[in-house]
Amino acid sequence: VVLKIIKHYQEEGQGNEVVQGVLLGLVVDDRLEITNCFPFPQHTEDDADFDEVQYQMEMMRSLRHVNIDHLHVGWYQSTYYGSFVTRALLDSQFSYQHAIEESVVLIYDPIKTAQGSLSLKAYRLTPKLMEVCKEKDFSPEALKKANIAYENMFEEVPIVIKNSYLINVMLWELEKKSAVADRHELLSLASSNHLGKSLQLLMDRVDEMSQDIVKYNTYLRNVSKQQQQKHQYQQRRQQENIQRQSRGEAPLPEEDINKLFKPPQPPARMESLLIAGNINTYCQNIKEFNAQNLGKLFMAQALQDYNN
Repeated sequence: VVLKIIKHYQEEGQGNEVVQGVLLGLVVDDRLEITNCFPFPQHTEDDADFDEVQYQMEMMRSLRHVNIDHLHVGWYQSTYYGSFVTRALLDSQFSYQHAIEESVVLIYDPIKTAQGSLSLKAYRLTPKLMEVCKEKDFSPEALKKANIAYENMFEEVPIVIKNSYLINVMLWELEKKSAVADRHELLSLASSNHLGKSLQLLMDRVDEMSQDIVKYNTYLRNVSKQQQQKHQYQQRRQQENIQRQSRGEAPLPEEDINKLFKPPQPPARMESLLIAGNINTYCQNIKEFNAQNLGKLFMAQALQDYNN
């Protein structure tokens, strides 16, 4: 499955192009075994008649006919510098997890993998976030009531990769064909491009967060201003009723103040949580990358000492 995902990205992923596919397998005791996968085909706007659901059903039906695991257990997606915490991923995983409780999403990071270590992580939505998504209420009050923060939106599932003997033989063959120079390149400390891109994306997300905070502060000011207007209106009505009562007139009829002063619509806070999640991911990437370069530095020094 891992080799198929990597192959899919190498064939169709170009730069920041995201590739996706379906995970197949079965549930055994308390673990989910992912034993097969197939990619979503790339299609353009001209392919208006293409039906993804029908395509998936036909693929799973074909796999069942040749006695291959065909049960749907989730999906996979590549990521570009860790930019996977998005509304699209949230909506897709909710749909999968709502329909198939065991569903996971595998996130493959080709840029980290190219640095010398496989980057593959499995995520699920937490039960709290599933409840909020079912209600479709992403207002500040709803998220606060559910105690949702970016730290508890996703839960990471530990991964154990097991290969068959044939796959191990193929990997040994591939390693024999790889050039020695390629392996030495894994110790390269040239990180300016990767680090610079990660910092640029981090700054972009911080700017988005800043704009979102401005919108939320504007909403709070409007609410406070409206409360003052309500209070002033009620005071005027009260004074007018006192004057009417002193003249022996009937008080003014009761009015629904909420109809006169419609409360401003609160901004959805889910986007802010997703941006915060992305910021956290970029920070972790930069931290891991620096630690990885430090390890390369020690390894390069050890190799030099060994050669001497």
